[in-house]
Amino acid sequence: MTTETTATPALDVLRRVFGYDAFRGEQAAIIDTVIGGGDALVLMPTGGGKSLCYQIPALVRPGTGVVVSPLIALMQDQVDALAALGVRAAFLNSTLSFEERREVERAFEAGELDLLYLAPEGLRTRATVELLDRGTIALFAIDEAHCVSQWGHDFRPDYLELSMLHQRWPSVPRIALTATATAATRAEIAHRLDLEGARHFVSSFDRPNITYRIVPKDRPERQLLDLVRTEHPGDAGIVYCLSRASVEKVAAMLVENGVDALPYHAGLPAQVRATNQSRFLREDGLVMVATIAFGMGIDKPDVRFVAHLDLPKSVEGYYQETGRAGRDGLPSTAWLAYGLADVVQQRRMIETSDGDAAHRRNLNQHLDAMLALCETVECRRAQLLAYFGQEHPGACGSCDTCLAPPEVWDGTVAAQKVLSTVLRLARERGQSFGVGQVVDILLGRDTEKVRRFRHHELSVYGVGADLAEGEWRAVVRQLLAQGLLTVEGEYSTLVLTEASGEVLARQREVRMRHEPARPARAAKAKKAAVAADLAPEDAALFEALRAWRAGEAKAQGKPAYIVFGDATLRGIATARPASPEALAQVSGVGENKLERYGEAVLAVVAGQ
Repeated sequence: MTTETTATPALDVLRRVFGYDAFRGEQAAIIDTVIGGGDALVLMPTGGGKSLCYQIPALVRPGTGVVVSPLIALMQDQVDALAALGVRAAFLNSTLSFEERREVERAFEAGELDLLYLAPEGLRTRATVELLDRGTIALFAIDEAHCVSQWGHDFRPDYLELSMLHQRWPSVPRIALTATATAATRAEIAHRLDLEGARHFVSSFDRPNITYRIVPKDRPERQLLDLVRTEHPGDAGIVYCLSRASVEKVAAMLVENGVDALPYHAGLPAQVRATNQSRFLREDGLVMVATIAFGMGIDKPDVRFVAHLDLPKSVEGYYQETGRAGRDGLPSTAWLAYGLADVVQQRRMIETSDGDAAHRRNLNQHLDAMLALCETVECRRAQLLAYFGQEHPGACGSCDTCLAPPEVWDGTVAAQKVLSTVLRLARERGQSFGVGQVVDILLGRDTEKVRRFRHHELSVYGVGADLAEGEWRAVVRQLLAQGLLTVEGEYSTLVLTEASGEVLARQREVRMRHEPARPARAAKAKKAAVAADLAPEDAALFEALRAWRAGEAKAQGKPAYIVFGDATLRGIATARPASPEALAQVSGVGENKLERYGEAVLAVVAGQ
């Protein structure tokens, strides 16, 4: 936290409306830039306080702050959260009736709104543009700005039109915000949004409250269930799967094992998706099993874990998705189960994807970076931050490779055996096979397929008895990850690459990782529990406050975090305020919430 000696208008709004004493990081500089009429391009991690960077200027500057967001399904909750703070906010999108839309338009024209949320496609309509002309615009905020990048992980064509904001309203300041962008993506955002003259603010990408863990796949559904039961029982979480079928299967498995879980994917009816999303946001302890169609902009601060059962396509996507855990700054887990089949599947999807060679090359570069993160023997956090151009001293002490360092071994000979097998199949038999057959040949197995193709006659038959099947599959996985093998065709057969020859010619050493015998995990069950480090009496008060909050949120039909976040309840539980003045000193308790909930909260405290 920074400290300010004099209360600027921005600081006064921060304290009075939002209940925080001081700005974090570069928030103050960003807010001052926009209040002063300047443009800003902001990179700030999820949970870093991006929304304050446009909400506060909108409250300080004359007129209405116009927020462009792709998240139609979440606009209602964003507006509800602001209303709970006493901020006048509304949205315009396709979910509104004609009468509701007219009322929002009237309020905007009359200057009765502090913030107005719009979908990007709305700005392509003449009616919306003419409406904005009739009001006073304080600023334009372009949220999820990485959507403008065609090389990014979540491209939205409608974002390409947003350069028109500067052309039509040149005197209105603009602020573009995203949680994930490499230097190249950042440059593309600036170019496409006509923000070359904007000040750039790049915050640290580090999320120290998140523990990153990547484990070898071994019955991944069982591994996931173990994670939920032993480390996150009763916690809210998100589980990402690649296919709709996997989403349905995993959600059903969790429910059968006593975990409250819901599915979410594009194949579900729109009403089912909306209901499941609403329940996830409003109820405590639900697990959402979803494709990546779910999650962008999810403003649920108490997601305690994000699990991936399939390999993400890029580091940007992985960072964006894991960043949905622990937005409140409290301990959370990012867990990924990763195996050989993931690499084969992703390589094949790229090979068969639409687009030209440059597009496939870009996809492969994204995947290579993700595989490097999975296979690293160094600190995961350092590797992750390095991808975004940020240095980290390493040895963070809270990722799996720091908690249980893997062994590194010279895998050159093992690599040569695999590559020789692939080479001999191609040269001597004109054949190519998948991983299973190559491993069977190396292990000298007497199978029907080995006999049918006379693979027992190859000189490499049986030369791999020194490693077990699982170890050979790990070798192939790492060769694929290092670009020393690739896959081709409908059956994902193994094929040599240009770099394979260097290994076969003994011109290149291949270093590989052995997974630790005991995978890193939380030191004890519920390590990431919100109340784990509270004194017993404070933990009891925290749970009592959560129970009160749940009832209040249910009565309002609103998400619990809109009443108070877990971090604020922790602050109340430890401070035990006995008066409204003392309660007002707790971070996250602004004037509006103090007036609305103060008496009830103090009664809960007094009763414990």
